[in-house]
Amino acid sequence: MTLEPRLASVPATGSVGTESGALETSKGTFYVSKPFRSKTSKKLRAIVTFEPRKSHFDTTNERSGTNEFRGFFTLFWISLFLFTVQTYISSLEANGYALSFAFATMFSRDAIVLAISDAVLVLTTALCVPFAEAVMRGRLRYYWVGVVLQHLLQATVLVVAIVWTYHRQWPWVQSGFLTLHSFVMIMKMHSYISINGYLQDVLERSQRAYEELQSLAKAQVDGGWETALREAEAEVKETSKKKDRTSGVDTSGSHDSSIGTPEAEAVIHSLADPSTADALRRRLVAVSEGRDPDKLDSGTSAVTAFNVKGASSSTYTPSYPATPLPARGVSQEVTCASLLIHHPNPSITSAAHRFLDLDSELVSTGPKKIRYPENYMLIPTLVYELEYPRTDRIRPLYVFEKTVAFMGSFALLYTVTESFIIPLTPTPGQSFLRSLLDLALPFMIAYLLLFYIIFGDTWNSTSWDEFSRKWNKPVHTFLLRHVYASTLASYPSVSRTSAMVMTFLLSAAAHELVMVIVTHKIRLYLFLMQLAQIPLILVTRASVIKQNKLLGNVVFWIGLYAGFPLLCVAYVVY
Repeated sequence: MTLEPRLASVPATGSVGTESGALETSKGTFYVSKPFRSKTSKKLRAIVTFEPRKSHFDTTNERSGTNEFRGFFTLFWISLFLFTVQTYISSLEANGYALSFAFATMFSRDAIVLAISDAVLVLTTALCVPFAEAVMRGRLRYYWVGVVLQHLLQATVLVVAIVWTYHRQWPWVQSGFLTLHSFVMIMKMHSYISINGYLQDVLERSQRAYEELQSLAKAQVDGGWETALREAEAEVKETSKKKDRTSGVDTSGSHDSSIGTPEAEAVIHSLADPSTADALRRRLVAVSEGRDPDKLDSGTSAVTAFNVKGASSSTYTPSYPATPLPARGVSQEVTCASLLIHHPNPSITSAAHRFLDLDSELVSTGPKKIRYPENYMLIPTLVYELEYPRTDRIRPLYVFEKTVAFMGSFALLYTVTESFIIPLTPTPGQSFLRSLLDLALPFMIAYLLLFYIIFGDTWNSTSWDEFSRKWNKPVHTFLLRHVYASTLASYPSVSRTSAMVMTFLLSAAAHELVMVIVTHKIRLYLFLMQLAQIPLILVTRASVIKQNKLLGNVVFWIGLYAGFPLLCVAYVVY
């Protein structure tokens, strides 16, 4: 039973095909060249290129530079800057200082103890390394002893953080910070241990599948294992000869066909055999034409399949000529099984496919093809993978640009919070509607500065389920894999709607726990408002709203404008 399915590197859902046949995803764009021959090798090869997605704030983003509303973006930042300067000058004339830094003073209370507490919290995540090491060495079975111990560790970290927060009697800023950071560290621990435990289980199952393949070949083929390999190789050669006669592919090697892969800064290139490239190109064309890529010809070699739960599996097919000798970086087992999938005996073919499907999950899909358990990484992520898309170098100007943008945006956010949110915090005797009106615009500006700069573009959302996917992408990816997809994989009888409700329940409970710790009250306002998104999602799926995206976007913005101040008034006053 698959308990922690791996998310595909190229998600089938949420992807957009371009006119050039490239595949745009939330992480970037994939390009696949036509097969070509290099001057040093007679084998056909193709180039798979990944170009990371650029933020709307990147100066090198061609789309932002040609957007017809780019002038309004510039106007927004200039206006916000002038508004901030005007706020500083007015405060200086009225009070003798630009900012009182009351908010910063609140945060700096007991700062040394808070810093030490947070450092201990971060260091606690190091316990995951010996835990995963014990699982990999077979000293601890992940299913189910390891799963129980993992959740006990996570629960202990959360309980200790909450008890310590109450013991120190910190203000809401420190309490909220440590609690939220505790959740982040717990998610990191859960993902790291889960992916290692799952991959170790896959490794053990793949080893058993290979042993079964060997036993089957020895039992059903006269001459045993070696004879089975020779028969499969003969079948590959015969099939390749037939394809060469009918495909009309130039095999002379006299010239190279044009690749046509666009060059861009910070792209990642990877060589692939022609069959793999052809399969990927077919998927890109299918997506760009609006067809279902999973309904392509099943006979295509090396077809990568993406299922609805976000898991991925692939069938590895070696390029001709295939031999039983391992290629560089490919194990002997994979090479032999890749050959045996062409064996005329269907039982042997099926067993070889089972092994390769399992083995493919142990290898990263990136250019380095990292194989479990060879890799340990200290990565700022909530969802661990064997390999991540990375640039080939650090770009100093890009880092400087993002650092300046972050510091400037944080200064604006702090100014809005201290000048227009904290002074307008509602009191029991104040009018409810007046409080909502006073806080609606400051909260919205704070939201735009915080969530867009950190998490992404949410302003074009036309439904609440789209907003839930965009507003906090790291947490959404964690919930998608480790809650939603894991629930579907572990309990086949559970429907997608039920899995979605469970995911919302867990997320709402975690958010409400933060509010309980911050306000020292149990009110369930945030919990109920998050659960209210479920019927809102169903409403926004109505045809009248789906067909009118403007209406859906209006409903979305009205909900945000009302939601933030409503929560503030509810928790502070009531």
